[in-house]
Amino acid sequence: MKAEETRQVTTLTEELARNADGAAMGAEAGVMTRLRTKAELERGGGLMEAVCERGNLMLAYQRVVENKGAAGVDGVGVSEFKDHLRQHWPTIKAKLLDGDYVPQPVRRVDIPKPQGGVRTLGIPTVTDRLIQQALHQVLSPIFEEGFSASSYGFRPGRNAHQAVKAAKQYVAEGRRVVVDMDLEKFFDRVNHDLLMEKLSKKIDDRRVHRLIRRYLEAGMMAEGIVSPRTEGTPQGGPLSPLLSNILLTELDRELERRGHAFCRYADDCNIYVKSKVAGERVMASLTRFLSDTLKLTVNVAKSAVAHPWERKFLGYGMTWHKAPRLRVASASLKRLEDKIREVLKGARGRSLLKVIDTINPILRGWTAYFKLAETKRVMEKMDGWIRHKLRCMMWRQWKRPHARARNLMKAGLMEERAWRSACNQRGPWWNSGASHMNHAFPKVYFDRLGLVSILDTVRRLQCIQ
Repeated sequence: MKAEETRQVTTLTEELARNADGAAMGAEAGVMTRLRTKAELERGGGLMEAVCERGNLMLAYQRVVENKGAAGVDGVGVSEFKDHLRQHWPTIKAKLLDGDYVPQPVRRVDIPKPQGGVRTLGIPTVTDRLIQQALHQVLSPIFEEGFSASSYGFRPGRNAHQAVKAAKQYVAEGRRVVVDMDLEKFFDRVNHDLLMEKLSKKIDDRRVHRLIRRYLEAGMMAEGIVSPRTEGTPQGGPLSPLLSNILLTELDRELERRGHAFCRYADDCNIYVKSKVAGERVMASLTRFLSDTLKLTVNVAKSAVAHPWERKFLGYGMTWHKAPRLRVASASLKRLEDKIREVLKGARGRSLLKVIDTINPILRGWTAYFKLAETKRVMEKMDGWIRHKLRCMMWRQWKRPHARARNLMKAGLMEERAWRSACNQRGPWWNSGASHMNHAFPKVYFDRLGLVSILDTVRRLQCIQ
């Protein structure tokens, strides 16, 4: 029996590896490309059997491998995971089906927040990420039908762009006051008993129930010491976003019951009303509701009742016009500037082409997210600032007046102007923004080198859309 199980898992991991490389085969390919429906789950017997079902595990494996990610406390990375599975999966599967599997602690990682402070992540082992992903794929169809239409975070077919568009529509309809609610350390404060009570209403399989409880209570390891957890569902695992939506659905239903227009993306919730008085009343009543019903605390310092153009939502802001236009929030622009500065900080000894190849993926990702922005001036300004930084890098690399004059003449400047510019005794930042560098290395020069233009890319994406 053991030999047969080992043979099956060897075949499974080999198929998973081939599928991750893009070679899906035959009838099983259809299983790997979609989640099972709720009706299929109900016909298939116990939920844990559905979690451990071959097609579900193949899809989970594919997604875990594609997401890559760091190793957990056991030190096993994605590259070694196939061999690890081949050796240990029969035992793990038996424990899952018997309801005896105990997850390993998560590895604590603190990352700085843009507004200050740190965000604590709990990185599960790759094995636990596989099991959590398999759980997520089975539980998501069961709970999805009960989620609110105004909830956009971490749900199939929904995204941040839809939330931002809905918020813009609410403001255009005359709701020109926003109740911007920030939940204080939400993922660290989730009440386990409350969450498990909500899960038990739709989960009959006690093995799944126990497994989720164990994931919630798995310790967190920092510097070799494991600390127990009695509350919270740390970010870092595939299951955490689904659990947060299950808990906060009660908030969504309360807002719908009151007839409010709102957008929620994970723990980021904005409610749109028509007056400041109404906004203050909503803020006070929801603060009490969250405290009494969900045992959650509103962060008073970061929450506010204000006009939408005074706040940001998912990185976007709005203009004050009657028909508001979306813009990039100033904090989002600053984060991009900081990323570019970080890349260019160590780029003095590298060629311009290599530096452009490094920053282009950053710019493509940024423009893909902010393609809804309707104000072009800030994008033109950001494009100009990036070219200014690259010209400054070039000026520094040339170092001596002779090299600077030679490169300016090579770029088309007259000899007299090139030498006057090279010997002007001004600093690199001034020279990189002066007319001689702009004339020698205009936008079209950087376009030929392949530098991504934020404004041009956003315009192209908007035309496609």
